[in-house]
Amino acid sequence: MDDCIFCQIVAGDIPSRTVYEDDDVLAFLDANPLAPGHTLVIPKDHHESLNDLPADLGSAVFAAMHELTPEVEAAVDAPASTVAFNNGEEAGQEVPHVHAHIVPRFADDGGRPIHALVSDRPDLSDDELDDIAATIRD
Repeated sequence: MDDCIFCQIVAGDIPSRTVYEDDDVLAFLDANPLAPGHTLVIPKDHHESLNDLPADLGSAVFAAMHELTPEVEAAVDAPASTVAFNNGEEAGQEVPHVHAHIVPRFADDGGRPIHALVSDRPDLSDDELDDIAATIRD
């Protein structure tokens, strides 16, 4: 995709601070990091969301994340990290190309856990939860 910034990085048209690359995956430092070492892990092929990412490519992205997470933490002496995808615009995805964030975390960094993303949690009944679970399974 010519207008995708991540595809332009993959093509070498835009420089990046690459930390990992193989045939399917590229990882580089975020240009606007949330923390030192904030790394993005992307499939080289353009896929806008996890929903259209082929399973084999998803496995390759996850394998790279698995390998990189302890390396990123060690590089910045972080005791922990948050690893996440924003999947779709409503979830905060700003670049429409699948990408995982590895964000090193530190004591008192002001960050919050994933459960703090939503302040108004739904109050779902057991029946509603059962219906949702059944729909997902089907």
